[in-house]
Amino acid sequence: MALVVENVSKEIDGKSVLEGISFKLQEGDFACLTGPSGCGKTTLLRLAAGLIQPSSGRICLDGSRAGDKHDSGYVFQEGALFPWLTAAQNVAFGLKLRGVPLEETKQRVQDALEMVELQGFENYYPKELSGGMRMRAALARVLVYQPKLILMDEPFAALDFRTRNKLQSDMVDLWQRLKPTILMVTHNIDEAVYLANKIIVLSGGPGKVMEEIEVTMERPRDRTERTFGVIRKRVLSLLGE
Repeated sequence: MALVVENVSKEIDGKSVLEGISFKLQEGDFACLTGPSGCGKTTLLRLAAGLIQPSSGRICLDGSRAGDKHDSGYVFQEGALFPWLTAAQNVAFGLKLRGVPLEETKQRVQDALEMVELQGFENYYPKELSGGMRMRAALARVLVYQPKLILMDEPFAALDFRTRNKLQSDMVDLWQRLKPTILMVTHNIDEAVYLANKIIVLSGGPGKVMEEIEVTMERPRDRTERTFGVIRKRVLSLLGE
């Protein structure tokens, strides 16, 4: 699914948050959006989801206005699971609201949990799951819809180093198998270079696109490889300007 962001600006409470944002993601792109705190990254993600509307400009998914079709899924920071529901019930929640038949719901939930390696934990409540498992459940809750566009707001930020690196690797595997278009917000530059084939760097608020960096390194990527360091240094230099 192609995502087109065309000259988008957004004002909130009379303050300019985003100004003249333009970029395009091709179907199957994995893009990371980074920039300093307060530059409007999460606002841009919410605009792409159709949760809010731009003050000017437009955002289109395959030619339709963002939010007009239910072809995208949103992964919130720290998962945002319902604590009173089990992992399986959390994943099934949206399908039930949409009236998906029970047997189909059960199968799709099981398939989604298997995709994120949570089989066997269907009946665990969020408080009984580790941070990494809760994030996997949140991702399964999106994957169950089989979305063409996945929007992720710093999904691994609260995790420890080892868990974060494991989930990054698993996310690449899922993306390569399912081929969705992904737009992910991150403050972690190493994470952006490891995951993305395109890094979109925003300036300080109001956010503007400073540069789009194509990452063509082969996968799996080696964080100690010279090219990795060169790209990382370029992003850091932009953020320091």
